[in-house]
Amino acid sequence: QVQLVESGGGSVQAGGSLRLSCAASGRSFNGNVMGWFRQAPGKEREFVATIPWTGTPTYYTTSVKGRFTISKDNAKSTVYLYLQMNSLKPEDTANYYCAADVYGTPPTGAHYWGQGTQVTVSS
Repeated sequence: QVQLVESGGGSVQAGGSLRLSCAASGRSFNGNVMGWFRQAPGKEREFVATIPWTGTPTYYTTSVKGRFTISKDNAKSTVYLYLQMNSLKPEDTANYYCAADVYGTPPTGAHYWGQGTQVTVSS
């Protein structure tokens, strides 16, 4: 059974930083594209960043380029996915989802999802 468990969300003031983590287990993710999506109240879920199994190239939505960094650690049986978020803005406020087996160009969805972690940025 595939499990994606996020952690690291919270509340921060504009300009601050947060690091999201996701522990992915339950199957082999070799060759898989993993990523982060987010959904703000009243809006559709959108992709934030993706990373292939090899680690490069990474891919970001325009609004987070230069501020967010996606990375992962394949070394263990559990794959760890990270999202370092710097210079946070109020418009970054959303529920953030870890995703595995991401598809679409640009990314539009995934076959596996975490439960989400809330990020709130105050001005």
